[in-house]
Amino acid sequence: MAEHANSLTASPDLSPQAWRKALRKQMKEARNALAPEERAERSARAVALLADSPVFRAARTVMLYDHVGGELSLDSLLTHPAAAGKVFCYPLCVSRTEMIAMVPGGWEIGAYGIREPIRALSREVPPEEIDLVVCPGTAFDPACYRMGMGGGYYDRYLPKCTSARVVMVAFELQRVERVPVEPWDRPMEQVFTEARVYTRAQTPLKKG
Repeated sequence: MAEHANSLTASPDLSPQAWRKALRKQMKEARNALAPEERAERSARAVALLADSPVFRAARTVMLYDHVGGELSLDSLLTHPAAAGKVFCYPLCVSRTEMIAMVPGGWEIGAYGIREPIRALSREVPPEEIDLVVCPGTAFDPACYRMGMGGGYYDRYLPKCTSARVVMVAFELQRVERVPVEPWDRPMEQVFTEARVYTRAQTPLKKG
């Protein structure tokens, strides 16, 4: 069984906000501790599970993310045979609270040091035209709740994606017993790791 990080548990000494902050720090440190070669290999295994999934194969327009730091890389998805004929778009932060989706015609380093599409060279995709959103995150739990970086960009954007399936990719070590959930948090339909696929309200399906 793949390892996962020992997660912080709720404590009367921690407010929900402090708990989320401490858990986010712990999970980032855990994934950053992976050697580059190991991170790349685990990323490729998670991508293979995603590429072979019905939810990916059925989608025509897919919103990905460009990894930064220790995040799981989706680079190998772009050359996978299952990616043929699909349109891939990426987030572009346009304010401190909002993002849009763009098919990149060029790249630049944008908000938070993340590589983003150059708006003037790229094509915007209306959120209602997206079939699948693949989310990053710092932690997840077996119920498919996701914890992001704390900016709330996906929380505000996902409700606009009225036709989209929503999933997450993460390393198995980012799994925790329970993500501290806020009222606005949306569970993922599935979470893909290098070891297995977690499906909302079902028992995790072990792969390999």
